[in-house]
Amino acid sequence: MNMIENPDQAKRLARAILSDVAMYNKEKVENGIKNDNIFEVLQEELEEGRQHFLSRVSTDINPEVIYGTAVVDVLIKRAGKIESSIW
Repeated sequence: MNMIENPDQAKRLARAILSDVAMYNKEKVENGIKNDNIFEVLQEELEEGRQHFLSRVSTDINPEVIYGTAVVDVLIKRAGKIESSIW
């Protein structure tokens, strides 16, 4: 399998991976936002997604930053409607 070297393609992959994490873990996401511990609650799922992402993306395009940005965009920003003390 070819490594992704295009930053836009890498961003799409990261968002797709994190959309799946969010979709298959709706209750965990909601509880994690409500209790301000989303990263602890989803630690295993986020790491699995991260490892998959890193296995597909070239290190030349700074994949850690791309994945981290997608975590915020997909999991945190989309959860803005969930009642929480952090907003």
